[in-house]
Amino acid sequence: MPPDLAFVSTQLSLNPAQFVGIPIALIGAVFLSFGAQFQHRGVNKVEAQSQQVTGGLDPKQLAALLRRPSWVLGTLLLGLAIVLQLVSLNFSPLIVVQPLGAVALVITAILNSRITKTKLNRASVVSIVMCVAGVALFVLIAAFTAVDTPVSDQQLETIVIIMGVVLALFVVAFILFRRQMKAIAYIVGAGVLYGFVATLAKVVISRVQQQDFEWLTLTCLVGLLVAAIAGAYLVQTAYAVGPPDLVIAGLTVVDPMVAVGIGIIVLGEASQAPTFALVGFVLTGILAILGVFGLAKYHPQSEH
Repeated sequence: MPPDLAFVSTQLSLNPAQFVGIPIALIGAVFLSFGAQFQHRGVNKVEAQSQQVTGGLDPKQLAALLRRPSWVLGTLLLGLAIVLQLVSLNFSPLIVVQPLGAVALVITAILNSRITKTKLNRASVVSIVMCVAGVALFVLIAAFTAVDTPVSDQQLETIVIIMGVVLALFVVAFILFRRQMKAIAYIVGAGVLYGFVATLAKVVISRVQQQDFEWLTLTCLVGLLVAAIAGAYLVQTAYAVGPPDLVIAGLTVVDPMVAVGIGIIVLGEASQAPTFALVGFVLTGILAILGVFGLAKYHPQSEH
């Protein structure tokens, strides 16, 4: 038997615990889709009242969101989605469960189409299929090749440093180009930051399980909170200038691609994967990302 096929045959006897996180992550995706729809509704109402979102939501608009019941409900649902995501990460490797949020894209697209009475065109449907198919194939490969590994101090330091550099770059880009930024720019920014949030959450969970909670882990936790807050701001602004299914498409593709990239390169979660699996990761990732940009270009509610 060829080495790659032999590897797959041995991985079919994986510890069942690795698969427990999958249904938990799927339930979280449902909460994510409904939360996104409610938050989008709240942001739209605030936007209609102020008629000003160029350059991002201002403090007055952010305060107004707290008075919108729909936005508060959406935030609570997103909170539940995050809790379920963290629980799923406790059972399964990052690259197995993180991409499953793409299921939320299908649900959100259907909800948004029904609520706004906006029929998705053929190009939008094809883009959504590309996103979901790319992520689904990615998860299928990851489920049989990913492994959980202990997180070393050096790996944790590397992740924190990379996140700090990325966050600084986004702050500079936002200050310089915020008035020219379109929905896709906010979505990509939020997706990248949330990718670090997922990674840092996985790291913190692993460190706590190893009973190794010290200053480096605390730094990781602080970085997680900073990235989460910055990402949340970008998401709310994206809701103001783009449809919710586009926002979810970006988050459920860019977010896991970043998290998975870190999981593979830094944490070594694909260290035992055969060559065909690595090629599969690249091809399915490209397919999903092309779907996001296709949706940004062809969605009936997208602003160009």
